Amino acid sequence: MKLTEAVKKEVLLNEDYQWNNKVILVAEDIELNFMYINEILESTGAIIIHAENGKKAVDICNSNTKIDLVLMDILMPVLNGYDATRQIKTIRDNLPIIAQTAYALTEDRGKAIAAGCDDFIAKPIGKNELLRKIDRFFK
Repeated sequence: MKLTEAVKKEVLLNEDYQWNNKVILVAEDIELNFMYINEILESTGAIIIHAENGKKAVDICNSNTKIDLVLMDILMPVLNGYDATRQIKTIRDNLPIIAQTAYALTEDRGKAIAAGCDDFIAKPIGKNELLRKIDRFFK
């Protein structure tokens, strides 16, 4: 599924976000959500890695020290985003992790931060908000 041309053009206007050689791990079990995030990040020059569940996200972070940031879905199979974040932070405590979830209650944000996430973004994810949040960690 392709995004509309209007959305692509808006994303391409974000020339301020040039993250060449930055590696972003997107932990997301829903393929369409991953495709949307990938489409947003494509124009930044970042290298995108996909993990379909929390366990894979932990395994990838264990084996790849070049990851610069993780976008962590909270509700995933095998290992949820809270537990995956806790495990990743025991290995790489300085690795920025941004929680992403459809549940945007204040308590969910608090649970994500308590689990070790450095920031939080609610779904549906707005492209400009996502780019701004990531950029904060890359400056």
